[in-house]
Amino acid sequence: MTLATDRLRPSGDRPRTVSPVLVFGDVLDDIIVSPRAGDATGTETAATIRHRAGGSAANTAAWLGSLGVDVSFVGRVGTADLQRHSQLLANAGVVARLAYDAHDPTGTVVITVDGSSRTMFTDRGAGASLGPDDVPDDLVAGAGLVHFTGYTVAQSRSPVALRRLVGRARVAGALVSVAPGSASVVRRFGVSAFLAAVHGADLFFPSDETARELTGLDKPIASATALAEHVGVVALVADDGGAVVVSRGQPPVVVDGVASRWVDSVGLVDAFSAGFIAAWATSRSLGVAGRSGARAAARAAGVAGGRPPA
Repeated sequence: MTLATDRLRPSGDRPRTVSPVLVFGDVLDDIIVSPRAGDATGTETAATIRHRAGGSAANTAAWLGSLGVDVSFVGRVGTADLQRHSQLLANAGVVARLAYDAHDPTGTVVITVDGSSRTMFTDRGAGASLGPDDVPDDLVAGAGLVHFTGYTVAQSRSPVALRRLVGRARVAGALVSVAPGSASVVRRFGVSAFLAAVHGADLFFPSDETARELTGLDKPIASATALAEHVGVVALVADDGGAVVVSRGQPPVVVDGVASRWVDSVGLVDAFSAGFIAAWATSRSLGVAGRSGARAAARAAGVAGGRPPA
């Protein structure tokens, strides 16, 4: 594995407003399929198909960059895609430090979308062999917050490596933020093992479905309250881009979704996480951060794919 040293700087003159954020994890290519007919099984079906850059972690980094946050991203792609993905992230305001090699292609996800429902077929490709020990010390040392996803937890070659990354973040004085990803990731990894791996994180961004998987509880407030026993702040993101935000010892805050235009739900939690983190860096108000997350989620709902519009 080789790490790109001639990384691109963010383009434009976005003002930098908060302490540096380091995002580590998946960067992928999304193929988003929206069938135009009701029954798309066993036959040729007309569809709208869009090719977009994706990956939950890279999406979050891109939304952070678009919000004026000083953000670096560590991920892994196939050699042929190094320049393209570096430039796309730079265009969003992200300093990308991408690893690459000649043996594995960039990961790909085929996403079929039907309203707010989606089904994903994932080949993680080159990103599957990126581990927490691959995050450079200089980036961790300079970060005010380190964010990673459940895919990183599930794919870590050893839980020890993930604990080392969290330990390095703590030594640097950084907060730790986790978006657990899909319920299927948690299910395959095991609920108890997953909760143990993320225990003590400062910020936690599950979807409603993933929170149910982690807690066995159906009500969002009950799920978020239960998860707050393991982490500092839980922002349980609803399907409409709103959220229930809970911190132990404080009353829950319910934030309404604000999307006025809906294209797809791809990247909804990623955008919410970025909006929340951007506000949390300057205000420790659950409501202020939650509303910032909901506004970012609304922007994500209004575009095809999981990245901010160019």
